[in-house]
Order: sequence, then structure tokens, then C-alpha cells
Amino acid sequence: MSEGAKVIAVNRKARFDYAVDETYECGLELLGTEVKSFRDGKISFPDAWAEVIKGEIWLRSLRIAENPFSSIFNHDPDRKKKLLLHREEIKRIARKTEEKGYTLIPLSFYFKNGRVKVELGLCKGKKVYDKRADIRERDVKREISREFRGKLS
Repeated sequence: MSEGAKVIAVNRKARFDYAVDETYECGLELLGTEVKSFRDGKISFPDAWAEVIKGEIWLRSLRIAENPFSSIFNHDPDRKKKLLLHREEIKRIARKTEEKGYTLIPLSFYFKNGRVKVELGLCKGKKVYDKRADIRERDVKREISREFRGKLS
């Protein structure tokens, strides 16, 4: 993500549940009412994932709330959305997801130069003991920062 980006939402749970190997910045093919809902931050993607179908990447389980001001021209909140990537990137992602058991998970959504972008992660699921190690490491860092703050005052 670059400096001029306005973050809409971040999937913090994804970094806990998955080990992220690579990230890609993708465009999103949206309808007008979907963009309005993105601007309002009315999206939900705790279980969202992406898949490669016929040389295209589609984002699934991303729920974009309907815009209350758009009457009959509203969008379907649960439709699959097409991600925009270069053909070579799609080929590389397709090879990795087929061979090595990787999953494509959206890590964050943001506006960049007025366009909605997705940070898509090529992830591998963590085991329970890996998650425990992350929790332990986070607790140790918290204790160290508490002790450090206590010594300064």
C-alpha cells in the first residue's frame, strides 16, 4: 500500500489464521452503488477468499451492503467480484494455488487515486501450535513494553 491510500478495512484475523507469503495489489470491478457502499465503509469480509476461474480471479464471500438511496438500481450484495491483475500475475498465482495448497485471502481494502484496491495475500493456513506461538510472542512484547514504560516514569 502506498502513502496516498485511504484504508477502508483491514482483515486482521487473516494474518493470525494464515501465513502470508506474497501480496498483490488488485483492482476491483465494481458497480456504481457498490463504490458508494465502499465509501461509506459498509463491507463485510471475514470469510472472503478468491479463486482462479478460466484465467480470471474472482473474489467470493465479500458482502457489500446495498445503498439505501439507489432504489431499483441496487446491486446484489453477495455477487462475486472480478479482480483486475496482469495476466502474468494471474498465471503465477494459478500455479501456486493449484500445486502447493495456497489460498487467496483479501488482507485489506483501500482507495488509491479514487479507485478501490484490494491487497490480496497468497496465504497458507497456520497450524494451532503456530497460532499459539504468535499469541505467546505478542504477550511477551506487551509485557516488555509495559516494563519499559514503567521504568521511564
